[in-house]
This record gives sequence, structure tokens and C-alpha cells, in this order.
Amino acid sequence: MKRWHQLTLAVLCLAYATFVCSQTAVTSLRGTITDPSGALVAGAEVALDNPASGLRAMRTTDANGAYSFLQLPPGRYIIRVKTAGFGEQSKEAELLVSQPATINFSLSVQRSETTIEVSSEAQTVNTTDATIGNAAGNATIQALPMEGRNVPDLLSLQPGVVYLGRQINQDQDSRSGSVSGARSDQSNLTLDGVDNNDQRQGYAFSGVLRSTLDSVEEFRVTTTNSNADSGRSSGAQISLLTKSGTNRLHGSLYEYNRNTLTASNDWFNKQAELSAGLPNRPGQLIRNTYGATLGGRIKKDRLFFFLN
Repeated sequence: MKRWHQLTLAVLCLAYATFVCSQTAVTSLRGTITDPSGALVAGAEVALDNPASGLRAMRTTDANGAYSFLQLPPGRYIIRVKTAGFGEQSKEAELLVSQPATINFSLSVQRSETTIEVSSEAQTVNTTDATIGNAAGNATIQALPMEGRNVPDLLSLQPGVVYLGRQINQDQDSRSGSVSGARSDQSNLTLDGVDNNDQRQGYAFSGVLRSTLDSVEEFRVTTTNSNADSGRSSGAQISLLTKSGTNRLHGSLYEYNRNTLTASNDWFNKQAELSAGLPNRPGQLIRNTYGATLGGRIKKDRLFFFLN
């Protein structure tokens, strides 16, 4: 009986710790509502909806015509604005992890007409803080090729980041890369807001828990000017966010294949083969990565699952 009590207490502690830590893997949205003349509109209703998860939130603009949604789970949202005397307006935007978004509205004086705008670039406007860094959504992660299909390899695809690749003696030397000149072990890597740093080796681009390509929804690398809530390091702040289930059942079966059928021979390998009287053939390198994903709902708008 005592053992069961200990197990129950451990599960509760882990659940609570995950709940607290995951609050750092969030984003935010704010903006200003104006009329056609540029005057601020106070008292306008702003509704935020995420159809995939059923999340809905409401705000009312203040005397300065401003609204804000803080501590939002990243995802694709529809923002609707309405007030008396103006036509209802809506925009769609993808809010990425750790990247505050600013979306402004200019209402038209039309009672019966609804203006619909679809905005895919709105989330890139960050007027909230001085952080510098890029965020990448799932479409970018899936489209870019990478050796080994290791997501942290993509973190180097921005200014200020140097990636030296995997070294043979990496276990003895963690200097596999740096961000804005900081040491490799000064990068802070989090997965869903939880510390994912390799405390023993201090690698710059690899967490202690490997993140598979098909389980990562998005990520952001803050190269400089990180906020006080970012964490423990003076270097890069790297936030990885895993996928989640939605109200719709979805899944996939996949195979990633790499071979040398269309590869040319390496110059040094070719010279060695010619000198040994061997045919001119590139070295064989064949890789097959198989996998599957499945996500869906357990209770609509409340509880979801995702497996990879």
C-alpha cells in the first residue's frame, strides 16, 4: 500500500511540474483598432478562435483602442472584430512560439458588410520587445532537407549562427557551433517549455532528448536580446514545440529514403579507385527512415492525443 501511495505522489508531482513549465512555450497577440479616419475605436469586441483545438477568448478594446491576448498556445487563429456602426472584420494568422504578434484592424463604416482578410505574414511583426530571432512553422520544417533529419540542425539557418557540424571528437569537445559569438554551452534549449539541455556535454544544437522531425510543430531561435523570462543562459534561446492532437483525427505513414543512385563520385574516392584499377563508382550510402503519426481528440475542445 505504501508503494502505491509513493507512485501516486510521483505521478501527481510530474503532472504538476509539466503544467508549470509548459507555460513558457507560449506566444501573445496584441493590436489596435481604428476607424477609416485613423481615430481609435474603444469598446470594440475582439474574439480569438482556434478551430483545431476549440480555444476561444474574448477581449474589449480599451480607451486607446488597444487589445491584447497574453500566454496563448501557439497555433493558427482567426481574429474577429466587431462594434456598433462598423462592418465586422476578421483575419487569420499563425502565431508562432515565443514570437509576439501585432495585428491591427482598420474598420469600415458599413453595417451589413463583412470584410474578410487572410493574413499569413502578420505574425512576423514584433513590436512588443527587442528580441532578435526567427521562428519556423511546420511547413518550413517539413520542406527543408537535412542530414539525419534532426530538427536542431535547422537552427543555424539564420544570421548570427555558426554550425560546424558533428565532429568525431564531439564527446570531448562541445564546440559544434555558437550563436552571436557565445560559447556552445551558453545556448538554452527547451522542449515545450521544459529544460532540454545536455548538462554533461553542453552541445549547442542538440538537446538531451532527441526531437524527431515529425513530432515538432515549430521552433524559434532568439539570437540576441532575449527577455528575462527566457532562462539561464547568455547565448541563444531555442524553443521547440511538439505537435498536438486536434478535434479532427489525422495521421500519416512515411518513409524517408536516401541513396547514391543519383550521386556523383567524390573526387578523392575516384582518384583512389582509378589508381587501384577499380571502376569509377561512388561509395554506397543508403538510409531508410520509417515512421507513423496519429493525432485526434479524446474529448472535443478539451482533451487531445498525439503519437509519433
